[in-house]
Amino acid sequence: MGKKEAGKPRGRMSAYAFFVQTCREEHKKKHPSEGVQFAEFSKKCSDRWKLMGPPEKKRFDQMSEKDKSRYEREMAAWTPTEEGAGKRKKQKKDPNAPKRALSAFFHYCAEERPKVREANPSYSVGDVAKELGARWAKVTDKTKYDALAAADKQRYEAEMANYRGGGGAKKQKVSPVKAVKAPVAEVDESDEEEDDDEEEDSD
Repeated sequence: MGKKEAGKPRGRMSAYAFFVQTCREEHKKKHPSEGVQFAEFSKKCSDRWKLMGPPEKKRFDQMSEKDKSRYEREMAAWTPTEEGAGKRKKQKKDPNAPKRALSAFFHYCAEERPKVREANPSYSVGDVAKELGARWAKVTDKTKYDALAAADKQRYEAEMANYRGGGGAKKQKVSPVKAVKAPVAEVDESDEEEDDDEEEDSD
């Protein structure tokens, strides 16, 4: 595991991770002087989680979604240090490799960024990113962007299948998925790099 770059946003937490965190806090309140046996505690948490139904897990799912928005917002505003940027440059990418699929948030950014820039011409790149993150947090119906992300994921998987099948020598063209309307050209390169980070953190 590589060393985390200083200042980089904390990775997002899953619903189960929030559940375990809550269980740990409850245990500390009930038994403040008692230590936690990790293996036994983890097994109990796992067993409890398996017995819980969707209604009981709902609040943890909501906590996870909220943390995901926090993570995407912070990643959009985060700028790698020179040291971190230098490490990125050492990683050579095959120019023939398919473009990574964008998340719902980045499809939203591609659509809204021109509007934010037009309304705020004096904004820096960081200011625009923060504004987009703030707006995204207020979006109540993200169905459209989830659909775009799902379609883009299918496009990426199809292109990767062709890419791997062809040995990566030549990128075979795949018919674009009609559902993906957000033009990739409108997405800043920094967005794509951030999306790479998101996938790496979720591994």
